Amino acid sequence: MTPASDVPPASDVTATDTHRLPARETFRELYRHFRPHRWTVAFGALLALLGAASGLLQPLAAKALVDRLGAGESVNGILLLLTALVVLGTVIHAFGAYVLERTAESVVLAARRTLIGRLLRLRVPEVERTQPGDLMSRVTSDTTLLRAVTTQSIVSAVTGSLSFVATLVMMAVMDAVLLGVTLGVIVLIGGVVALAMPRIARATQRAQEAVGEISTVLERVFGAFRTVKASGAEERETAVVDAAARRAWRYGVRTAKWQSVAGSSVGLAVQVSFLAVLGIGGARVASGAISVSTLMAFLLYLFYLIEPVTELVEAASQYQVGSAAVARIAEAERLEAEELEPAVPARGHDAPGGAASVRFEDVTFRYRDGLPYVHHGVTFEVPGAGMTAFVGPSGAGKTTVFGLVERFYEATGGRVLVDGRDVRDWPLTELRGAIGYVEQDAPVLAGTLRENLVFAAPGATEDEIRDVLVRARLDALVDRLPDGLETVVGHRGSKLSGGERQRVAIARALLRRPRLLLLDEAASQLDAVNELALRDVVAEVAREVTVLVVAHRLSTVTLADRIVVMDAGRVRAIGTHAELVAEDPLYGELAATQFLATTR
Repeated sequence: MTPASDVPPASDVTATDTHRLPARETFRELYRHFRPHRWTVAFGALLALLGAASGLLQPLAAKALVDRLGAGESVNGILLLLTALVVLGTVIHAFGAYVLERTAESVVLAARRTLIGRLLRLRVPEVERTQPGDLMSRVTSDTTLLRAVTTQSIVSAVTGSLSFVATLVMMAVMDAVLLGVTLGVIVLIGGVVALAMPRIARATQRAQEAVGEISTVLERVFGAFRTVKASGAEERETAVVDAAARRAWRYGVRTAKWQSVAGSSVGLAVQVSFLAVLGIGGARVASGAISVSTLMAFLLYLFYLIEPVTELVEAASQYQVGSAAVARIAEAERLEAEELEPAVPARGHDAPGGAASVRFEDVTFRYRDGLPYVHHGVTFEVPGAGMTAFVGPSGAGKTTVFGLVERFYEATGGRVLVDGRDVRDWPLTELRGAIGYVEQDAPVLAGTLRENLVFAAPGATEDEIRDVLVRARLDALVDRLPDGLETVVGHRGSKLSGGERQRVAIARALLRRPRLLLLDEAASQLDAVNELALRDVVAEVAREVTVLVVAHRLSTVTLADRIVVMDAGRVRAIGTHAELVAEDPLYGELAATQFLATTR
């Protein structure tokens, strides 16, 4: 295992680190998502306005109908007009709703594609400082909340406002006194709505953070499922998830409570307005100030006012809900990412240059400010083809060497050079395209065995795959699997043994045909027979490729052309096995204890 001082610190960013954005910045982020679809949304808004306009004409038609009935005139034309307005308004409204819903889904798709592309290009330190489960919840649940605020909320705010103003104008035409009564009630109830909105925003933000915690815990549990079961920790882990789920429920209920307050306030405002208008309007009809048809039309407009007011309240509510999601999405998008070129790099030996050289010049490194240094002036040179082994006690900084070569991390000081060129000057795609890397835990991805083998070399031919299967001693495994290379290996390769996963990782690296091969304890889970086979493969590869290996077994180390002994983040000695046994006490001790112990 990699020692504690040679690994990045545990994740220290959780969902609770999310902060709300200022209103101006929130609007700017919303518009960024909304902008590519603005014309489609405008078309949907136009349809909504046309539907609203047809509704505004209905009370006038009803007033004309009553007036004609009172005068004993024919009402057939008015009835046809009312029917046409109802049907037309319904059709236009339905089509406009479809346009907006379709656009909303397009907004979510674009946001998810952008966010996924960003997250998969995050720098390694950013991922190590962040909970992966929380990042996943931002791609899933937060983008879902985004759909409402970027289309429905914006359109509802526009159409609701215009419909509200238009309705008030028509009510003013009917009777200004009754309009004053209506506005007085609406303003009073509006204060309650304004009080609820900030509470909706806070509760929604906390609920989304709790959902992120659920994803984080589940990702951790399923990543070590057997360990959880072997430790009898199912109930404890269930309790952790349950606590996060209860927090999400509690804040969700709080959001629902305040949304209910806001929504019911609209109905209360209309009902109180109706009673006030009915009482005062009845008195004005009795006094002859207005006609019965005018009072009826005014009451119809009052009921029609429910829809735009409801739209405005929902728009404000959706904005409060969506603004929390926007803040979390924006935070994820601002994590530092790598700039990767779109071109697919040439595979190892197809690229020019042959075996790569590696040189460290007085390299210092720490994972971030405030943490102790892992490397203290590391200097060594690997001129070209051949095997170089890195040995040393736990915490010496061996694995970190590979992370700096791959540019997973940037050196704090000094230079890391590949082919005499600072790795910071290499295009990342070109640099990593020349490297084959077998990690310490040899990860295998969910999918088929073939997908895992060609993961780093999607253009590999069948002959190349067969050749690497034989070299990595995987051909017998493939022969006995029910579906051969198309066999599904399970989550993180759970259907394979540890040694099989390690051989798959080695085969994957070899299939890349690298110029530089990095093996981090690549034989740690292999039995003696397969380890011997791997040694032969590595020895063969090292004739043409530069091989760097972190090794804890003497059988691997003695094959190396050079051995770099590291201790406490420094290079202590460099030489062959025979030279170091004779000249370096630490290496002699390691060879006599740790290395030899593993080969007895």
